[in-house]
Amino acid sequence: MEPSPGDGSSPSPSPVDQPYPPSDPPDQPPTAHAKPEQSSGDQPAGPGAAGEALAVLTSFGRRLLVLVPVYLAGAMGLSVGFVLFGLALYLGWRRVREEKERSLRVARQLLDDEERLTAKTLYMSHRELPAWVSFPDVEKAEWLNKIVAQVWPFLGQYMEKLLAETVAPAVRGSNPHLQTFTFTRVELGEKPLRILGVKVHTGQSKKQILLDLNISYVGDVQIDVEVKKYFCKAGVKGMQLHGILRVILEPLMGDLPIVGAVSMFFIRRPTLDINWTGMTNLLDIPGLSSLSDTMIMDSIAAFLVLPNRLLVPLVPDLQDVAQLRSPLPRGIIRIHLLAARGLSSKDKYVKGLIEGKSDPYALVRVGTQAFCSRVINEELNPQWGETYEVMVHEVPGQEIEVEVFDKDPDKDDFLGRMKLDVGKVLQAGVMDEWFPLQGGQGQVHLRLEWLSLLPDAEKLEQILQWNRGVSSRPEPPSAAILVVYLDRAQDLPLKKGNKEPNPMVQLSIQDVTQESKAVYSTNCPVWEQAFRFFLQDPRSQELDVQVKDDSRALTLGALTLPLARLLTAPELTLDQWFQLSSSGPNSRLYMKLVMRLLYLDTSQVRFPAVPGIPGAWDLDESPQTGSSVDVPPRPCHTTPDSSFGMENVLRLHVLEAQDLIAKDRFLGGLVKGKSDPYVKLKLAGRSFRSHVVREDLNPRWNEIFEVIVTSIPGQELKVEVFDKDLDKDDFLGRCKVSLTTVLNSGFLDEWLTLEDVPSGRLHLRLERLTPRPTAAELEEVLQVNSLIQTQKSAELAAALLSVYLERAEDLPLRKGTKPPSPYATLAVGDTSHKTKTVPQTATPVWNESAAFLIRKPNTESLELQVRGEGSGTLGSLSLPLSELLVADRLCLDRWFTLSNGQGQVLLRAQLGILVSQHSGVEAHSHSYSHSSSSLSEEPELWSGLPQVTSSAPELRQRLTHSDSPPEAPAGPLGQVKLTVWYHSEERKLIGFIHSCRALRQNGRDPPDPYVSLLLLPDKNRGTKRKTSQKKRTLNPEFNERFEWELSLDEALQRKLDVSVKSSSSFMSRERDLLGKVRGQGKGEKGCWWKGW
Repeated sequence: MEPSPGDGSSPSPSPVDQPYPPSDPPDQPPTAHAKPEQSSGDQPAGPGAAGEALAVLTSFGRRLLVLVPVYLAGAMGLSVGFVLFGLALYLGWRRVREEKERSLRVARQLLDDEERLTAKTLYMSHRELPAWVSFPDVEKAEWLNKIVAQVWPFLGQYMEKLLAETVAPAVRGSNPHLQTFTFTRVELGEKPLRILGVKVHTGQSKKQILLDLNISYVGDVQIDVEVKKYFCKAGVKGMQLHGILRVILEPLMGDLPIVGAVSMFFIRRPTLDINWTGMTNLLDIPGLSSLSDTMIMDSIAAFLVLPNRLLVPLVPDLQDVAQLRSPLPRGIIRIHLLAARGLSSKDKYVKGLIEGKSDPYALVRVGTQAFCSRVINEELNPQWGETYEVMVHEVPGQEIEVEVFDKDPDKDDFLGRMKLDVGKVLQAGVMDEWFPLQGGQGQVHLRLEWLSLLPDAEKLEQILQWNRGVSSRPEPPSAAILVVYLDRAQDLPLKKGNKEPNPMVQLSIQDVTQESKAVYSTNCPVWEQAFRFFLQDPRSQELDVQVKDDSRALTLGALTLPLARLLTAPELTLDQWFQLSSSGPNSRLYMKLVMRLLYLDTSQVRFPAVPGIPGAWDLDESPQTGSSVDVPPRPCHTTPDSSFGMENVLRLHVLEAQDLIAKDRFLGGLVKGKSDPYVKLKLAGRSFRSHVVREDLNPRWNEIFEVIVTSIPGQELKVEVFDKDLDKDDFLGRCKVSLTTVLNSGFLDEWLTLEDVPSGRLHLRLERLTPRPTAAELEEVLQVNSLIQTQKSAELAAALLSVYLERAEDLPLRKGTKPPSPYATLAVGDTSHKTKTVPQTATPVWNESAAFLIRKPNTESLELQVRGEGSGTLGSLSLPLSELLVADRLCLDRWFTLSNGQGQVLLRAQLGILVSQHSGVEAHSHSYSHSSSSLSEEPELWSGLPQVTSSAPELRQRLTHSDSPPEAPAGPLGQVKLTVWYHSEERKLIGFIHSCRALRQNGRDPPDPYVSLLLLPDKNRGTKRKTSQKKRTLNPEFNERFEWELSLDEALQRKLDVSVKSSSSFMSRERDLLGKVRGQGKGEKGCWWKGW
């Protein structure tokens, strides 16, 4: 059933369906309106008698000026010829001026005519385009059509090869009656496919390019097939295809060919018409007789429409091919088909003399997902009260379509339809409206709810409680969705006679079963398919997997998986091999299962007043009255894409190099020197450079760098070593490391051979830090970072801040009337990000994200400034990160008011703590009580055996009191908190003084404490260290680090004397001893270190 020209309307005006000007009736195309000129009757009254007199004198003066040249000619004695010559010049100038004015008037008239013609053409072409397409954004692509025409013959050759070598064997193996199936002729013809327009969607995602191609193909294609066994010939002779093809180029990579894969699909079912030849003969073949021409057409069209996609990988070994072919939905829309009213009457009796009513039912479609309501007999105001749930894959693009029909014994009568872009539901969150039916009369009542996908199980109980109060039929409301990526199987059992099976998979959850395709003649099949299920209660449901031969008679293996297992998995995801039961000993199945909870933002929604009664919904009163289609309520939370917040931090530790080549030469090359090496690193658009080590072919840099990375395939860490010279630095070698390898393993500690040089190797340690949404480990992370911090490196990051800036509202206008062209800058410390500029609007939508490395989350803040292009600051926001540390899952997602009091921004800020698993340091520190006997006592503190990690052989010892727990109560002399450890990579003993507490007060005033450290038995200045002095406090905070360059054997023989002192007075050199701790290191056979 073809849509009528008015079917593309929706309850809210689309970009191409703007309201007409008041002077244009709705059934006429809009015209270009010029500003109305003020009529004479509207002129203000004159200034009075004085003004009239002034006008008369001015007119008289102009006439006198005309006579001035004549008078001057007579006074100077000139002839009449000069006067005539001047008059001729004046008349010529006057004529040229009039010609120019006439040309300008003609040009203006042509421009007005062109505007009217363009407006009329636009009005007509809007009916040809979807409601979400804005005509100015659609560009012609004649150059692309020329390329397609040039490539068309070669595409025909490729299609012939593809059908003969790939499709034909698959068809022959799919049915025993088609074993003699062949393609006898494949010709694409001379008429190529045409692209009528191209629309590029900007601002959707920085990791993909999204195109919409309006394609039209009216071709003379001819494809003939033959089944020799049944002497049957059939084929295709001519085909028409019209529709909007969406092309997605993703993922974008940092290496050639830049684009990893191309995905193609139709958002809506295209118009497809095939001229079959010999179709009747083909359908007479056994096994095909149940098919019909209509069913074949439906199958072909469904293959091209969402959620089906055609994926063409452009790089080998592309990661997550199944996810690209079937990505997670953008969201779920719950459609409540409540009622209709004012429908037209279609039933007639006694040959039309008696008018009856109608028996209405509704068809609800979103892409290939379709639902049919029950029939309400003899009713023009039916009440359905039914609920459907649909998956939304593309926003913008997909539409909700509702068609109402009158049920009749022969052919059902059409009563009307409505269409609505799903983007409007995403923006509103909840829409509860009466929508007018196009092509008929009446309205349909829908309640539309956008359900977001949550990757954690915290809100499951809240979702289940909400669903208990929702009246839903024919199916109960869903609490989650499950996406199963079926990848492959291994070592399936053979059939009788050791024949290879034709395995296929049946996946079932309760009474819903889906089947995979069959892979023929193999016991190691590869399917690479995705399946989606709605879940009512994932705590009690199970996924049943049956691997069978395509005859369904032989079971090759089975698996039952409780879905509750996913609720405890990270990100509600399982990606692994599963052992099959009732199968071979080594038979297993590889699947990736992803669960997402369906969350409805209920901040503006009340629970049903009477559970179980349809239509018992209540909306909170909102300042935005009227239709939510005319004025959609603003969203309460951001809607970032699924990749937001998925960044990792890569910690790059450049340790040392060996056997570098010598580049320095002296005395004209007679004397061979060494090199002054340094390292350059490039990754994810960032560059880093180490310090220069002078005159060393085996340098030790020991520097740490950090960079934010994503899982985009194809990225590489590029490392180059150079010799520093006065003029041009000499090349000492290079190496590369695949980022995918590091992200998959999580840690890499290797010596890498330098390429393009005779000798040399480089020692790198790479660690992936995954942000964790909990602040419990923050103090430990800060302590570990302070210990592994190197002198040459910047301060290490303790957290990753991800910010998604969606939009702003109510920004101040320029000069009170003109909207600004706003952009925003996000900054943390010295790092900043600038968004795009949105022209001429006070409500910009940016939809941009940024990530920042955070070193001190307790003290840093996110600074946001909204500025106008050429108009200065429009507002600012300062968000202390300490607010995120106390928020749920370290995340804030809401509207923030700008500091100027006018304007708000909707943003999501989430913090993730970066916990290192390979630092070689146990992140624990303890407090130690001083002895209460006397100040002269020197308590010995011992520890147990050392703890050494294999990945980073760095030794850290804890100072623990021999007879008191780590959290011992403070003694009369107080406590000191310190950490001492040995850094094997730097060959240094490191001490970190954190703080003191409950120190003793000797006089009236609190002391001015500091901590002195001394390595005994030496008491010289070379081994003495001390902290800064804190004024008048009994609980000083130091957080200072000290180092001693010692070998491990030498450190084992030393004692560390820790004294807490206070200055007596400004003029005195005496120091009051407040307390002392002494640690002693002893070496034993078989131990690196035993105790301090």
